[in-house]
Amino acid sequence: MIVFKSFHDWKKFKTKHLNAKTIGLVPTMGNLHRGHLSLCAASKLQNDVTVVTIFVNPKQFNESADFTRYPRTLPQDIALLEQHEVDYCITPSEEEIYADNYTYQVSEKNLSLMLEGEFRPGHFTGVLTVVLKILLAVGAQRAYFGEKDYQQYLLIRGMVESLWLDCEIIVCPIVRESSGLPFSSRNSLLSADQRKLADSVATIFNNKDVSLDEIRQQLMALDITIDYLLEIFNRRIMAVRVGNVRLLDNYAHF
Repeated sequence: MIVFKSFHDWKKFKTKHLNAKTIGLVPTMGNLHRGHLSLCAASKLQNDVTVVTIFVNPKQFNESADFTRYPRTLPQDIALLEQHEVDYCITPSEEEIYADNYTYQVSEKNLSLMLEGEFRPGHFTGVLTVVLKILLAVGAQRAYFGEKDYQQYLLIRGMVESLWLDCEIIVCPIVRESSGLPFSSRNSLLSADQRKLADSVATIFNNKDVSLDEIRQQLMALDITIDYLLEIFNRRIMAVRVGNVRLLDNYAHF
């Protein structure tokens, strides 16, 4: 695997060596896990080469403390990507990504204001802005995102369609642990007791045979803070807090 530390270097390499290749992109913030690897596997099946970007985007964090404690594991991430035979990794700097000091931003005025947008104002502007920059810089034919962040996927897909970008946005199924808890980089921030509680939350939420009211009552009995729990997009979708860690989950529910 070749690692590039800037999009500038990547573009020069791509122009010289990859113009005839189809490229799959997996944008990440690092601290890679089985969920990310499933996206890489999907990309490897559908493209000539796969590119993973690793960039902890400060503009999508609402609290500076949350950004500071986000797990950063770049050496382990690179080793994992090499082990899974990913072709290229790009680790751009904040100075390159935001050379304009975040003067130009991409925002959406409807879907981005609900659910995560209600609890994290400005979050999706940060997400859409950085994803647009990465899509344009990498020049991939396909980009892969996890179903866990379903609202994010819908917004990115909508942005690509609205701006006529020549990149197919592909959503991949949630990869879950044995308890049903989705793999997430934030899981590593849970204490041992919080992790047991998070596993219980996942088990309760993923019981498709009970009503939302029953799920809500069971979560409240565990003193879980519920940001939202509802049915939308033909899915059940949830955001809760275990300690200082927000857990997101969803599944199709017709």
